[in-house]
Amino acid sequence: MICVLLRAHIFLVDKSMAILKNIGLTFVVCMLISSQTVWAIDHDLQKSIDDAKEAGKLQGLHQVIVYHKGKLIVDASYQGLDQRWGSPLGMREFDDGSLHDLRSVTKSITSLIYGIALAEGKVPDPSRSLYAAFPKYKDLGEEEGRSSISVDDTLSMRMGIEWDESLPYTDKRNSEIAMEFSKDRYHYVLSRPLQGKPGEKWVYNGGATALVGRLIAQGTGVTLDAYAKEKLFDPMGIDQFEWVRGADKEPSAASGLRLRAKDLAKIGLMINQGGKWQGKQIVPLDWIKTSLEPRTVTSSGLKYGYFWYLSPRGEPPYWAAGFGNGGQQLIINKGLDFVVVIYAGNYNQRDAWKMPRSLVENHLLPKLLPK
Repeated sequence: MICVLLRAHIFLVDKSMAILKNIGLTFVVCMLISSQTVWAIDHDLQKSIDDAKEAGKLQGLHQVIVYHKGKLIVDASYQGLDQRWGSPLGMREFDDGSLHDLRSVTKSITSLIYGIALAEGKVPDPSRSLYAAFPKYKDLGEEEGRSSISVDDTLSMRMGIEWDESLPYTDKRNSEIAMEFSKDRYHYVLSRPLQGKPGEKWVYNGGATALVGRLIAQGTGVTLDAYAKEKLFDPMGIDQFEWVRGADKEPSAASGLRLRAKDLAKIGLMINQGGKWQGKQIVPLDWIKTSLEPRTVTSSGLKYGYFWYLSPRGEPPYWAAGFGNGGQQLIINKGLDFVVVIYAGNYNQRDAWKMPRSLVENHLLPKLLPK
């Protein structure tokens, strides 16, 4: 919390401030912000984004937050149509208090939470057998070929099982949607036919994240969202979030998290600081390094760690990112010391990636890359 003195003749203050005490003609005003936030808005950069948005070149953009070298240089919010995990919310005016779907950026947050639980000895080491961690489904694990699937294969989406999310998420034939409508999501994933050798080929798989979320809940004895609140969100001062549940009342580990844009940016800053926030170790440094280590290559040629997309060049990764349906993005780069959060409303559109790419390549990178 940052406090400053203001003279009485500027009594009108922003709603995000609270007047604490009247001292003669001077007021003490405290801004309810993180002590790590330093404003250094790049007005030229922000204007270029505003102008592009107004010209229709950034269709569907809801919010963009950019931190560079610890300073907030872009803080832009707009109006747009939105959803809550597939349910229309209509037109919204976005601001600092707006919760927003992360969609599959949720997977990257689930990875962080797994690392916290692993350090506490509450979840299996990635080298362990996946099916051994699910005794309820012991019979499935006894089927030929399944015993070799590890937690590592699951965290890196190399399970070797049949899975297809290429269909729209409005289509019940999409594997993730079929999982959501199944009576038992974990049985659904664990019973998928094998179609390759575990550990070899990357196949995008929200079911893998559902299994990892279940391992966290099993090991900690509390729900995924409750553990996240205690171990990740509360220690970072993230006091508002929502983790949407499926029909079975289980939090969706793959796509159900909703956060404010600046809170997601906080998480990016924490990762760039080696898992620390305001001097406290939130996520073990070893897990930050492990989860951002390339394990495989995606169908698009990007490297992939434990639920993190990684730049195809650079070691350690040139950048790491979580990407979500509709254009949601969290991009972090420790070397250049920047964090980018993009929220958008282009849900279920095959070209939803084009707008964030245009924003990053045409507006942000010219500012963030060294001259």
